[in-house]
Amino acid sequence: MLIRVINILESWLFGHRALVISLFALATLVAGFFAVELRMEAGFEKQLPQDHEYIKTFNEFRDQLFGANRVTVVLHSRHGDIWNENGLRRLLDVTEAISALPGVNRSSVTSLWTPNVFFTQVTENGFEAQPVTGGDVAPNGLTDEVIAQIRDRATRGGHIGTLVSNDQTSGAVTADLFDQEPGSGQKLDYIAFNKLLEGEIRTKFENDDYEVQIIGFAKQIGAIADEGRASTPFFILAFVLTALAVFWYCHSIKLTVLPLFCSLISLVWQLGALHLLGYGLDPLAVLVPFLVFAIGVSHGVQQINFIVRELAAGNTAMGAARASFTGLLIPGTLALVTALVSFITLLMIPIPMIHELAITASIGVLFKILTNLVLLPVAASFINVPAEYARRAMFHRERRSGWLTGLSRLAEPQYARWVVMIGVAVFCLAYWQSLGRHIGSLERGAPELRADSRFNQDALSIASSFNVGLDWLTVVLVAPANSCDSQGLLQLADDMGWAIFQAPGVVAVESAATLGKEYSAALNEANPKMLSLPRDSRALGGAINNLQKLQGVRARDCSVIAVNFYLQDHKATTIQEVVERVKAFRTNNIVAGVEIRLASGNAGVQAAINEVVEKSETPMLLYVYGTILLLVFLTYRDWRAMLVCCVPLTVATWVGYWFMKDLDIGLTVATLPVMVLAVGVGVDYAFYIYNRLQLHLSKGMTTTQAAKHALLETGVATIFTAITLSIGVATWSFSQLKFQADMGKLLAFMFMINMVMAMTLLPAVAVMLDKWIPRRRPVRALGIAAH
Repeated sequence: MLIRVINILESWLFGHRALVISLFALATLVAGFFAVELRMEAGFEKQLPQDHEYIKTFNEFRDQLFGANRVTVVLHSRHGDIWNENGLRRLLDVTEAISALPGVNRSSVTSLWTPNVFFTQVTENGFEAQPVTGGDVAPNGLTDEVIAQIRDRATRGGHIGTLVSNDQTSGAVTADLFDQEPGSGQKLDYIAFNKLLEGEIRTKFENDDYEVQIIGFAKQIGAIADEGRASTPFFILAFVLTALAVFWYCHSIKLTVLPLFCSLISLVWQLGALHLLGYGLDPLAVLVPFLVFAIGVSHGVQQINFIVRELAAGNTAMGAARASFTGLLIPGTLALVTALVSFITLLMIPIPMIHELAITASIGVLFKILTNLVLLPVAASFINVPAEYARRAMFHRERRSGWLTGLSRLAEPQYARWVVMIGVAVFCLAYWQSLGRHIGSLERGAPELRADSRFNQDALSIASSFNVGLDWLTVVLVAPANSCDSQGLLQLADDMGWAIFQAPGVVAVESAATLGKEYSAALNEANPKMLSLPRDSRALGGAINNLQKLQGVRARDCSVIAVNFYLQDHKATTIQEVVERVKAFRTNNIVAGVEIRLASGNAGVQAAINEVVEKSETPMLLYVYGTILLLVFLTYRDWRAMLVCCVPLTVATWVGYWFMKDLDIGLTVATLPVMVLAVGVGVDYAFYIYNRLQLHLSKGMTTTQAAKHALLETGVATIFTAITLSIGVATWSFSQLKFQADMGKLLAFMFMINMVMAMTLLPAVAVMLDKWIPRRRPVRALGIAAH
């Protein structure tokens, strides 16, 4: 039945070639019209696994506590401190400019000039809390006495290290952002917002005397998008190198253009379809179209290899194209369907951005079935090939296959046994070395950017100058309403703060308890012995209610108490250690009526993402391998084929994990698609080689002979494809986007290691399986494979 369907397809497609080409051209024009409308689109909400415990906590209390989507702008004096008229007035201008930006939650804007920043002093009437720059401070009246007064108030209010740097050369402005405008519901355009940060803040207020430093999610996404646009030359270079390599392989400009052109057509379709579906291209997913393009080139080279082989054997261009279509439709479709399922499994990760990424990649792979397996051979049938080319093609094939003869001897039993043993040893070593592989970021600052990028330099400077930097994790204590005088609640918050403060990477702790202790000491003439929570409930309630610096650390009725842990970085190891200690504390310290909930803050969000990625990894791999096994069995009806195709792939995957661990590349939202892609490419090699191996087995050859012939027929194309793609993506290593550079290294390695395993371990496993467990019946090849 399958053979009949393919034969009908072949007859119709090649009998209506002009119509087929016209339909593809029309579809490309329409898709191109929509593709040019595609825009980069980032969003904070789509980064969040909404069903995760931590994100539920974050969403529930985001209006009462500090949000994770915050932008911090620091005005740094290049000469001297910030305590002068020019410095303070410029800080005021920066504060007003930030408040005027779209998407800013104006009630959250905080600096020395905002009315929500207080200092507390003891007077004859008791404690009084007043704004640091209240009604008695006028921007036009910043005399030396007034400046000294502001400085004293900032010090007494505890704002040194938070709103003023420890060396007092910088002033900070912080603001939370709305992902959607409350009134209109319109989503914040983070790319456009970043341009406003540059144009309205940095460019406007930075000069020879003052430097403007900006950090936060919006700035990070903007920086990634800017560097992503600057990475275009690397993609062009990879394309040119691929084209040159394909020409060297086939010695024909026409055959060189075919696989590249067909892959570009599917890329246009992919981008157009994304726009039609209402998606944008997320900066973190910008590499996905090019990864799918690489898959297309891989399949295209296999088609060109088949066509050149047929031409060298004396076939016409039409005959070679038809043979390529029928001979590669099954293994090509198997490989692409496997890659498609691999990307679809990304939908298991409950993060909207990864869902977009999975849809982006799946659409691209789906289109490859049409452009690479249908359009390419049909277009190849139009090429006029001179007789001289066939002679030269035969000469080049014989010359290249000479060294493959030596490699194919690995399929002989005496060598195959050693190859299998080495493969087992490599897998065991890779598995052992990859234990404890990293989940999440392993770098300070934004892991997607280079350490010397402006964003990471700003983040490092702010973290070193302030007690609070870019990264913080908030633990929420939920209690009955009106719990401000609850000794148990505040003591629990204080005990937690002290316990977690001992964790590596925690640089500061802030909560209602820590501030209440400072209040108590101040009430007793700053006696350090009184730096503790009052035991009397009325005194405790008075202290907490009187403190005006409690924005972001408690609800008005104290039904919610936040403990903020400020971290030196957001490395996965740092966050994981803090989260584990909080969980241990929660288990060992149970207070009636009080619920300890993880987690808010940007580190809490990152912790949720890391846990979701880690939890999803194993099920995803099982689904991918299950799909491969099922497709192989349905196609070849042979359990040996399942093992032969999957064993090399498994070894290569675990060697890839070892490679990631040694290069300190964590498994993140950005790296996960690469490992999925590596599985898809590895299956490509396995299917194409095994398809020829089974054909020769059906003709009565021994497994050794069949493996040798399969390697001689597909080996050059397989090795060439791996080297070509590796060289292309290796150029990404020079990109200013660190995650793109890491992906280039990882992809180049995975292309090569999958090729090595397919060329060595696959035939060895096939030979040894037949030796250990001899076949009881002759092999039946798919009729269509006989081409």
